[in-house]
Amino acid sequence: MLGITTRREFLRNTTLGGAALGLGDLGFLSQLPRVSAAEANPDPKIVRLHSEIEPTVRLLEETPREQVLEKVASQVRAGKISYRDVLAALQLAGVRNVQPRPSVGHKFHAVLVVNSAHIASLSSPDEHRWLPIFWAIDNFKESQATDVREGNWTMAPVDESAVPPAHKTRQAFITAMDNWDEAAADAAVAGMARSAGVDEVFELFYRYGCRDFRSIGHKAIYVANARRTLECIGWHHAEPILRSLAYALLMHEGQNPATSDLVADRYGRQNADLANTLRADWRQGRLDDGATLQMVATLRQARAEDCCQQAAEMINRGVAAQSIWDALFLMACELVMRQPAIVPLHAVTSTNALRYAYASTANDHTRRLLLLQNVAFVAAFRDAALGRGNLKDSRIDTLEPTATSERGPVRVPEIFADVSGQPQVAAQKVLHFLNNEGDPKQLIDAARVLVFLKGSNAHDYKYSSAILEDFYHVSPAWRNRCLAGGVFLLRGSGASDNRLVQRTRAALA
Repeated sequence: MLGITTRREFLRNTTLGGAALGLGDLGFLSQLPRVSAAEANPDPKIVRLHSEIEPTVRLLEETPREQVLEKVASQVRAGKISYRDVLAALQLAGVRNVQPRPSVGHKFHAVLVVNSAHIASLSSPDEHRWLPIFWAIDNFKESQATDVREGNWTMAPVDESAVPPAHKTRQAFITAMDNWDEAAADAAVAGMARSAGVDEVFELFYRYGCRDFRSIGHKAIYVANARRTLECIGWHHAEPILRSLAYALLMHEGQNPATSDLVADRYGRQNADLANTLRADWRQGRLDDGATLQMVATLRQARAEDCCQQAAEMINRGVAAQSIWDALFLMACELVMRQPAIVPLHAVTSTNALRYAYASTANDHTRRLLLLQNVAFVAAFRDAALGRGNLKDSRIDTLEPTATSERGPVRVPEIFADVSGQPQVAAQKVLHFLNNEGDPKQLIDAARVLVFLKGSNAHDYKYSSAILEDFYHVSPAWRNRCLAGGVFLLRGSGASDNRLVQRTRAALA
């Protein structure tokens, strides 16, 4: 079971006892600091990681925030650790030290943002590639300090006596997750990590990640990001990550959802049945821009249940699932236009995560469920945004492209100058730029660099990675509008530089 323990204790220095017994003079070791038994052996109350990554994880955990970038950089420069080592250590330090409660968000963004930082790195020029990772290291230290103030949670070792045999782990995990049983799920998922493959494990996590609308989409986001990070760092690091993931997905308030009829769970239950009504060949269909616009119109005002019903009816009339996805991307970006704030931001990032799961799953029913749940989630995000204030009367399908005041060609620097103070104008210029054969890669690259230079929180990385990646997941007829609407929450060139860029450059010099 995931427990609350204190962090490793360095209790005492011990002396080297005994003689060298003829093995040579080891007196030169006295020139080095003595290593205590507590330092040399991991704390039995803390989950153990693979021996080759443990030193790097401890480097991140134990080095003060004001020194950690420089120490990691020193190891990198010396060739002692690689990019992949740092990425793995960052993810593992997060899951071992930061509790995904009371909400799968907040301080837990130190874990959620690792894949987003990695995506930003992969998409960047070589000279910028370390910047997102070093930003994420600093962000981890901030979250670690918050976790210490809130009780100093640390992942404990799994209860080995409760881990089921390999042939029973899958059903044990399903039963535990269905019953919202944290202890049983923890033991079962540890067993699955040791005996099952990535596809088998994540087929289950895709379903449980989308089954309820809690933590404004962070459960689905964590599922997608966990798989994507593991694809880079290796499955041998899976067990603590999957234990953290299962624990996060079981987050709820009050009554046990297994024995209650709570609003957050109704979409999943209804859509599990609605998914069965889709035609057998539902993955084949025609792209229908009219259906996309009709779906957007419904998402603006109808109940989540009615939105899902309409999506199912459209698919059964022969409309392609991609036309529904186009509507979801458009509506998420329209919400950003209408209220550039935290809830619409997560409409974009959760749609990115659910779309990734949809493309990755091999289970037909899971794929149906992911699409329908995303419809419900976008409608729920609309309602949540309304609950936080008025939504501006802006529509992404009627956004008009605008050139510069001098009627010259729109240029990328001009767009990002407007993002800082006139996001509506910037959105119109983006649409003009892309509609007139402007290079989207030029725009996307500039947006990433500005996140490196100006980004100040995990959402800058999560959001930018999602909106820029999904540009190519939207049909060509709509992708320019999605990116135009999305600029409202990108960083503009007028924002202040963050302090980490200069520090990272100095550390890596």
